[in-house]
Amino acid sequence: MQKKEDFLVSIITPLYNEESFISQTINSVLNQTYKNWELLVIDDCSTDNGPEIVKEFSFEENRIKLIQLEKNIGVTKARNRGIKEAEGRYVAFLDSDDLWEPEKLEKQINYMKKNNFSISFTSYKKINEDGNYRGTVEVPNRVKYADLLKTNIMGCLTVIYDRKELGKRYFKDLDKSEDYVLWLEILKEVDFAFGIQEPLASYRVMQESRSSNKISVIKQQWKIYREIEGLNLFKSFYYFLNYLYYGYKRYRI
Repeated sequence: MQKKEDFLVSIITPLYNEESFISQTINSVLNQTYKNWELLVIDDCSTDNGPEIVKEFSFEENRIKLIQLEKNIGVTKARNRGIKEAEGRYVAFLDSDDLWEPEKLEKQINYMKKNNFSISFTSYKKINEDGNYRGTVEVPNRVKYADLLKTNIMGCLTVIYDRKELGKRYFKDLDKSEDYVLWLEILKEVDFAFGIQEPLASYRVMQESRSSNKISVIKQQWKIYREIEGLNLFKSFYYFLNYLYYGYKRYRI
C-alpha cells in the first residue's frame, strides 16, 4: 500500500534495438511493490519494434513515458536526457535488457530514507541472454572514494541517488565507464555510498557489449586514473593493480 510519505522515483531506461528484452524490463518495474515511480524510456532512434512495444505499455500505464530522440546520440547522452526530464526526488537506472526484483525499490528507498543516505546500491545477479543465472556480484555495506578507485562495485542498474541532497547529476560523455566516473565524482563530495547485500537486480551479460573488449576497458581504466581523476603515477599504478586483481577475482575481465 502506498504511503503518503513515499517519494517519486524516476527510473531512467535508454533504449536502442532491444525489442527482445524491453517487455521483461518494463514488467519488472510494473511488478514493483513500491508504486510511486515514473519510467522514462529514452529511445535512441531504434530501428526495431522496441519503441512500439513501449508505446503499448504507455497506453495502459501513464507512469511509463517514451521519449523519442530525433537522432542517435548514444547511451550516455540518452541517459542524461532522461535525467533532465526526471521529476522524482530519487533517480534510478535500469537498462533495457536488465531486470529488478519486485521489492527492489521498496527496500532500497526505505533503506535510504531510514538512514538519510544520499546514494545507495545493491548486490546483483548476472544472467546470460537466455536469462540463465551466471553468478552474483556481492557488495560491501559501504564504499568510500578510495575503495571505489580499486574496483567499481556499484552496478549502474542498482544505484539510486537522492537529488534533493545531491542535485541532478549527469554522466560525462565517455565511451565506457561513464557511470563509474559519476560515482567517483559523487564520492568526492560525500563520505560513503551504502550497499545492500541482498541481490535486488539482474544484469544481463551480452556476448557483444561495450565492456566486452577487455583491452579497451583496461586502457579506459588507466585513462580514468591519470586524466580524469588526476592521480600521480604512483597512485595510478597502485589502484590499477588493485583493479586488475579485483577484476580477475570478481568479474574475470
